[in-house]
Amino acid sequence: MALVRILVDGYSLLHNWPELAPGAARHSEAARDALVEMLTQYQDAKGTPITVFFDGAGSRRGKPKNEAAGTVEVLFSRAGQTADDMIERAAHRFQEYGEVLVVTDDYAERDMVSGFGGSVASCDNFIRMIGGALTELQDKLKQHNRAERNRFNRGCGS
Repeated sequence: MALVRILVDGYSLLHNWPELAPGAARHSEAARDALVEMLTQYQDAKGTPITVFFDGAGSRRGKPKNEAAGTVEVLFSRAGQTADDMIERAAHRFQEYGEVLVVTDDYAERDMVSGFGGSVASCDNFIRMIGGALTELQDKLKQHNRAERNRFNRGCGS
């Protein structure tokens, strides 16, 4: 089955990625925004929709966030609910549409998701996946730009 969505435990990933938003507290808006920006770049490179889940304590209450189609979906848990609860529910619901990848370092969460057929990735592995995808995208852009420059130069020299 094709990968239909990536579900990310936001704070788990942030705690494993100190290079992202250096100096910002891991539960800060600045760190969350940096993570969402990086996930957006990855989503653009790979074309797989991403939802990132955060425990609700740091949510932007009172500031509705209007997001255009194609952006990373950001969800905060409500009182009495955890991001893990939301990830488990989403992973289970998306299962009928294809493969779901859950990114977390929470072993109980990974066991639960893999137990009903979902795929899991550790935060370190996912960070490497992002790095590889962005490097690949940069290489493709360089090749494309080189080819276009050569095509333009051939057209001007005629």
